[in-house]
Amino acid sequence: MKFDFARNAKRNVLASGVNNAVKTVFPFVNRTLFLWLLGPEYLGLNGLFVSILGVLSLAELGFSSAIVTSMYKPIAEDDEDLVCAYLGFYRTVYRRVGAIVFAAGLCLLPFLPRLVHGEVPPGISLHLLYLIHLCNTALSYFVFAYRGPVLEAHQRNDAAMHVRTAMALAQYLVVFLVLLLTRNYYCYVAVTVFFTGATNLAIMLRAKALFPRILPRGKLDAERRRKVLSDVKHVFMHKIGGVISYSTDNLVISAFLGLVAVAAYGNYWYVVVSVAGFVAMFYNAVRGGFGNRIHVDTKEGVFRTLLKADKLALVSIVWCSAMMLALYQPFIALWTKGDPALARHFLTPLLMVVYFHVNQSRQTLLAFKDAAGLWRHDRWKPLVAGAANLAMNVSMVLLLPEEYKLDGVILSTIVSYVAIQVPWERHVVFTEFFGRAEARRYRRQQAAFALLACALAAAAWAAASAVPLGGFPGLFAKAAAAGAVATAPVLLLFRRDLTAVLARKSGT
Repeated sequence: MKFDFARNAKRNVLASGVNNAVKTVFPFVNRTLFLWLLGPEYLGLNGLFVSILGVLSLAELGFSSAIVTSMYKPIAEDDEDLVCAYLGFYRTVYRRVGAIVFAAGLCLLPFLPRLVHGEVPPGISLHLLYLIHLCNTALSYFVFAYRGPVLEAHQRNDAAMHVRTAMALAQYLVVFLVLLLTRNYYCYVAVTVFFTGATNLAIMLRAKALFPRILPRGKLDAERRRKVLSDVKHVFMHKIGGVISYSTDNLVISAFLGLVAVAAYGNYWYVVVSVAGFVAMFYNAVRGGFGNRIHVDTKEGVFRTLLKADKLALVSIVWCSAMMLALYQPFIALWTKGDPALARHFLTPLLMVVYFHVNQSRQTLLAFKDAAGLWRHDRWKPLVAGAANLAMNVSMVLLLPEEYKLDGVILSTIVSYVAIQVPWERHVVFTEFFGRAEARRYRRQQAAFALLACALAAAAWAAASAVPLGGFPGLFAKAAAAGAVATAPVLLLFRRDLTAVLARKSGT
């Protein structure tokens, strides 16, 4: 079966766009109410739990990525029995993963107080809240999680996105009422946990409805199990690096700088994640299509598809980088009411924008690398980069002046990406799958967009800074000025590419 790459990608992008609009606007209102009604310490506590559970998610090892990649070929060949056998193997593994996650989480209970610098908010039981989050995470492995990858393997991410959008709308409306009426953190956690489970259950039911013949049945032969387990070992090493790069940032900040610093970092990080969600529409929409094209198209055709997808993602990354630099600090200052503990100096948003551009620019290539199953060839990369990032984090926190410690944590992550991860990833893809000529074309495209991002970001920042107004009117005026400066060159340079995407009909 050959997927309609353009149609599925467009469908996934549209579904992701709606989902990200909801996930940007409503969490912002939620985080604002959280900050104003409960205080920054509670935000820091939330960030700490997310980081701990991120570390525990390593127990999943990478079976999801390995199974999805294994499914691409039998789906392309219409081998339904083999797809079902993979799903059955995946369900068995995930039930064991749930048990491991829960057991490992319990082992962390005695060490929780040591991960918090200073006091927790009064009346809060750190251990009880952690157990609630832990049970919610482990339960999803036992019951729901194994079905979702069926949608991804068929390039039908849009189906899961529709479910997440509807459930997110319901969740945030309930959360707003709970925060306004009770101002109780336990009630907030209870609502969040309920909707997390409900969302996972709804996605499982949607996958069953779309692909009713894909059931966990049959037995995977020994050779294929060994291949999956081999891939899992390599994916696991990548996951370790990812956890070290993000989760340990929060843990280091919490342990050395306190919960308020975690909240400040979380506010800036929230902006990055929210904007990155829109860029992710492009590379998440095409991952399944890459996996299908690898098995049904020539390498020249696959590379053309990769380059086009990367170009479209880079257009959005450049525009977002420019707008972020122009509006980051005015937005944070307005959001936090100018609290000096939360609204940092200009270096912090500047580094976050650099981090955003560097990290997002590599994601399309990473999506292709995952689809091609090229994990073994750079399996040591995440460990080397993660260890370097952690070492730099601690060094920066210990050596830099107080006002720059948080910036040092962000800079450490940027350096680990630029010096280690990006060059390593490119080397793998363009030696194991493509060739030197394709590598040169890819590097030229990346370099051109990096230069364009610097120019547009500087121009947009200058335009926004020239607006003398403050408050919400000033923020909107700055956005209009920066938008005019950043949008005009993008439309002029890439009008043909954007028009082609919008005008392309289904099935072409």
